Amino acid sequence: MKKYPVEKTEAEWKELLGEEQYRVLRQKGTERPHTGKYNLHFEDGTYKCGACNAALFESDSKFESSCGWPSFDEAIDGAIEYVKDTTFGMVRTEILCSNCGSHLGHVFDDGPTETGQRFCVNSASIDFKN
Repeated sequence: MKKYPVEKTEAEWKELLGEEQYRVLRQKGTERPHTGKYNLHFEDGTYKCGACNAALFESDSKFESSCGWPSFDEAIDGAIEYVKDTTFGMVRTEILCSNCGSHLGHVFDDGPTETGQRFCVNSASIDFKN
């Protein structure tokens, strides 16, 4: 198993995160579309990992994708780990926090900006700081 700069036992993560965040961040869950607090959030600042507080995305990379989850066209350099995901009969690229290994969502090559990427992120997996 890969080692991360921030490591905790599953019991520690469960206590720290609470039920919904634990389900998404540590058990690779997904929140229902159009329900997350950051889906339509467009303030200036930084989106950070909901588990370890590492900076992941700057607000100027966020865009409205109408997919139901917060979407970004690029991540902060070195903030994201990319893992092939073949669950549910699909081939996707899962995105994890490179600081603690927590599940954030998936990245797709269908973004509307010059990067061509759409980081589709669960609101439950991020926090926002101005």
